[in-house]
Amino acid sequence: QVQLVESGGGLVQAGGSLRLSCAASGTRTDFSSSAMAWYRQAPGKQRELVASITTDFSTNYPDSVNGRFTISRTNAKNMVYLQMYDLKPEDTAVYYCNARRNSFEYWGQGTRVTVSS
Repeated sequence: QVQLVESGGGLVQAGGSLRLSCAASGTRTDFSSSAMAWYRQAPGKQRELVASITTDFSTNYPDSVNGRFTISRTNAKNMVYLQMYDLKPEDTAVYYCNARRNSFEYWGQGTRVTVSS
């Protein structure tokens, strides 16, 4: 069982920045072999992918955040990050860390991001 703990959410004005962090339990070997991602879920909406990073550090973003969000990982610390710039009110959501390895998938409890206009 992998535990994921997100941090770094909060209230920010439109145009501001936040950096989310996700700490993963388990061995470095297991973490480095896990694909990691950030999802978000806004009130009344489905959970959506906002960034992903593979085991070889390839990244992917939807158009809605491309150029504003950056995902990164530090395998030596079992950490994954989401740097968010130029935040917009529509970025308001609970952000979840996700890990996938083999046939298993794990989720954190989420961290809330609120962007005021």
